[in-house]
Amino acid sequence: MPRLPLIALLLAALPTPAADLPWLPATAYAIPKETAPDGEGYFSIIEGHNRRLYIGTHANAVNAWLVEFDPPTAAMKIVVDAHKAAGVTAKGFASQSKIHTRNNVGAPGTIYFGTKQGYPDKSETWRDYPGGYPMVYDPATGRTKVYPIPVPHQGIADIRPDEARGVAYVSTCSDRKPGPHESAHFLVLDLATGKYTDLVDTEHVYAFIAIDARGRAYHPLRGGEIARYDPATKKLDRLKQTIDGAAPAADSHLADPEGHPLNWDISPDGKTLYCVPMSINRLYAYDLTGDGDTLAGRTVGPLVAGAEKTDCRALCVGPTGVVWAGVTAPAPKGVRLCHLVSFTPGADVAPRDRGRVKIANPDYTPFKDATGKPLPHHGGQVTLPDGTRTTQRVILGVCQARDGAVYLLALQPYTLLKVSPDALK
Repeated sequence: MPRLPLIALLLAALPTPAADLPWLPATAYAIPKETAPDGEGYFSIIEGHNRRLYIGTHANAVNAWLVEFDPPTAAMKIVVDAHKAAGVTAKGFASQSKIHTRNNVGAPGTIYFGTKQGYPDKSETWRDYPGGYPMVYDPATGRTKVYPIPVPHQGIADIRPDEARGVAYVSTCSDRKPGPHESAHFLVLDLATGKYTDLVDTEHVYAFIAIDARGRAYHPLRGGEIARYDPATKKLDRLKQTIDGAAPAADSHLADPEGHPLNWDISPDGKTLYCVPMSINRLYAYDLTGDGDTLAGRTVGPLVAGAEKTDCRALCVGPTGVVWAGVTAPAPKGVRLCHLVSFTPGADVAPRDRGRVKIANPDYTPFKDATGKPLPHHGGQVTLPDGTRTTQRVILGVCQARDGAVYLLALQPYTLLKVSPDALK
C-alpha cells in the first residue's frame, strides 16, 4: 500500500466542522499576477464611493500598483502604477515595492494610499530606499497626485485624510532600521502645499491612524501610550490607556515595551475605536468622546472561541458600524483555517464567529503551468479530504461594501475572496 504524503495524513485527521460553525462560501478572484508575483499583499483594500474596490499590491524589488475591482463585472484593472506616478525607475530595494496602507476614501471619492519599502538583499542597505510617497487617486479623472517623501528612507504605513480641515495624517515605518526600535513618524500633511509637520516619532511598528468626531487624530506610541493631536489647538497629548478600568495586561500586547502590530479602525460616528492586537484572540473598544489624559478601553470578547493562538491582521468597521475581522486560527494537526468574525454594537454582547471561509470556485485561476508543474507562490490554499477548498495563509485585509458583501485578501496567489450578503444571513 503506498504511503500517503504527510499533508494528506494531517488533513485526514481534521474533524468535520461543527454544525453551528458553518463553512462560508466565498467567490475567489485572482488579482493580476504581474502586480503580485510572489502572491503577497497587505491591508490595502477599500470600497470607493463608486462602489468599486481599490487594492494595493506588492512586487518586491520591482514596483507596486493600485488595482480597481468592479463587482458587477468582476473586472480588475491597474489604475495606478506607483513608479510611473512618482516619476521613478529604481529597482531592487530602492523601488517602491509595496502598497502597505489600508487605503482610505476622501470626501469627493478620492483614494488615499502610500508606498513602502520591500526587502533588501545582502548587497543593499536601508539607505538605498529613498522613502515612500503618499498618493491620492481620483477615480473620476484617472489622475494621481503624489506628495513628497515625508521622512527619508521610511515607507508609508498609513494615511488618513481630513479634507474638511485641508490635511491628512501620515504614519511612516522604518522596518526597524537602523535602530533597535521602529521609527514611525506621526505627521500632518497640508494637502494644499504638500508641507509636513512632524508631530512625534512614535517608535511603534505598523500603526494605523484614527480621527474622531471632533477631528482629533490618534496614533499608538511604543510602550502603550496613545498620541492624540487636536488640530483646533495644534496640541499633541500623550494619553494613558485603561482596559476594563485597569492598565493593560501584559498578555494583551497593547503596551508592549517593543511594540506590537495593532489593527485599528473607527466607528462611522467617530466615537469608538476598535482594536485587535495581531497575535491576540480578543477585540477591544475605546471611548473617544472624552477629554482627560486617559483613553478608556474595554474588552469586547474573544474572536474565535477556544483558540489559544490566532493571527488577525484584517480588521475593518463597515458602513453601518459592524466590525469585521479575518482571523486565522489553528485547526488540529497543524492546519490553519480562516474564520470570518463580526461584532454588531448594540446587538451582540461579544464577537460572533460566522464560520470558516471556503472557496466556492476553486478553478478561478491556473495553479499549474502547461506541463502540469505547480506554479511558484501558489501554495496558500489546500483541499480538505471532503473536497472543501480553503486558504491556509494569514488574511491580510478585510472590507465590507455598502451592499453587505465582505471581501478578504488571501495570499499565494494574491486573491480577493467575496462572501456574499446571502451567505451571512
